[in-house]
This record gives sequence, C-alpha cells and structure tokens, in this order.
Amino acid sequence: MIKEELSSKKKGKPLIGPAQKAKPRPEISIWDKIDLLRMHILRSLGLVSAIGIVFFIFHKWLFTHVVFAPSEADFVTYRLACAFSKLIGAGDMICIEPPVFNKIAIGFGEPFIMSIEVSFLTGLLISIPFVIWELAKFVGALIPERQRKSINNIVLACSLLFAAGVAFGYFLLAPLSINWLMGYTVPGVENTPSLSSYINYMVIFTLPMGLIFQLPVICYFLARIGLLGEDSMREYRRHTIVGILVLAGIITPTVDGLTQLLVAFPLYLLFEGSIFVVARGRRLYEAEEPEEEDDSLMAEKGAV
Repeated sequence: MIKEELSSKKKGKPLIGPAQKAKPRPEISIWDKIDLLRMHILRSLGLVSAIGIVFFIFHKWLFTHVVFAPSEADFVTYRLACAFSKLIGAGDMICIEPPVFNKIAIGFGEPFIMSIEVSFLTGLLISIPFVIWELAKFVGALIPERQRKSINNIVLACSLLFAAGVAFGYFLLAPLSINWLMGYTVPGVENTPSLSSYINYMVIFTLPMGLIFQLPVICYFLARIGLLGEDSMREYRRHTIVGILVLAGIITPTVDGLTQLLVAFPLYLLFEGSIFVVARGRRLYEAEEPEEEDDSLMAEKGAV
C-alpha cells in the first residue's frame, strides 16, 4: 500500500480519498439569499421601468393602436370573423360590429394617472419573460446542479404560454366581451364607461388569461413531485369539460353559444396538453425514485 502511494506521488497523480470524491456545496446564508434575490428584483424593475417610460412618452400611440383597438370596428378580430363568415357561406352571421361609444374621464387628473398605469403595466407584460428568467436564475442558484438543466426549457415554456394567454385574452376575449357588455343596456341608462373602468376590464381580459395558461407548467411540477397523474386527469375529463364550458359561459355571457365555444376550445386544448405534460413529468418522477433510494442506501452504508 505504501509502495502504491509512493509510486502515485512520483507519477504526479493526486491521492483521492473518500472525503475528496464528493465535495458538498457551500451553504448560502439567508442574508446572501436575500441579497441575491434583491439584485434579481432590481434588474427586473429596471427593465420594466425603462420600457414603461418609453411607452409613457408614446402614450398617444399606445392608447390609439393598442388599448382602444379592440373597441374599434376595424380591429383585426372583427375583420377576420367577418371574412371567415363569408368564406363558409354564412353571410354576415358571424360578423361582429362593436357598438360605438365614448370613454370619459370623471376623475381629476385621470388621463394622466391612467397613462402612467397603462404604460408601466404594458412594460410589465412585455418584460415577463425577463422577469421569469431572473426568478429562474435565483432558484437555480439554490438547487442542485443536475436539476438546473430544465430551467431554460421551463422559462421558455412559461414565457410562450403567458404570451399565448395574453394574446388569447386580447384578440378574442376582449372584443367579444366589449361587444356584449356595451350592447347590454338598461332602460333610461346611457352606457358610457369611464376611462378607468375600461382599462380595468382590459386588464381582467388579458393578465388572468396569461396566468391561466400556465396550467401545463403547474401540472408538470405537481407530476414531478408525485401529486398528479395522467390517469386521474383522464378519469375526470368529462367533469373538466363541463367546468370549462361553465367558465367560458361566465367569461362570455352571450346569448349564443358560438362565443362560448370559441373561448372553451382553447381552454380544452390546454387541458389536453396538460395531460401529455403530466405523463412526461410522472415518468421522470418514477425514474428518479430508484436513484433516490440507491442514494439513501449508499448514505446509510457510508454512515455505518
């Protein structure tokens, strides 16, 4: 044994003992974690603020071509719906024409305050991928290295799903809801919305949908920790379809069922996609179980 050690020293090979094989990661103190999180938050706020300032400078363009666009008759959704109606030979049956209405400012300085709010909210929506990336980098610094490989894929999936949800709310949900809400009248009452109420409803139509579209990612994490399986989701598929139809009916309380189906169909596709994602996450969870058992057995043997 001594001869082997001397020969290894002569050859320049380092001696590797049991304690040198696996070096534990240095523990990060709570104050270091807080400081790291603060830096990620500051970078995210910096980008949101920069984009918000740019949009505030061009707030007239923002309100004309983005915020008020779903209430105008030449909005892309109305034109596509009418073109599709004529393409299938339905005439003007699916054509949607929003009612003409004016937005009023009833508060002191409301246009100025709403301009700031809309500008920075738009900056937040555009910066969401960067915010998710900063959050992922913070989490990645706290988890083992082998679990960091999927962070980039998760960031990409969350960003694309959020953008799809916001686009779904802006191009489909907002025009249909505006058309119905402004068409609903009460005798003796003129339906003239305030600027703040219109913007609040636009936020309701878009931001929650971006969060709802994160369903596959949430289901994936539940499957990775063994709390959700694809069999249970398939078992309750009929119940889910009924729930989606009820949710679509609440979101678009129109008389006809066409708009309800237009909203329900993407949500159902989202549910079916979640089943596929859960199946993959469940396979990874079952594959990791034997490895964890082997690691625990090795740790027990080492302790003995």
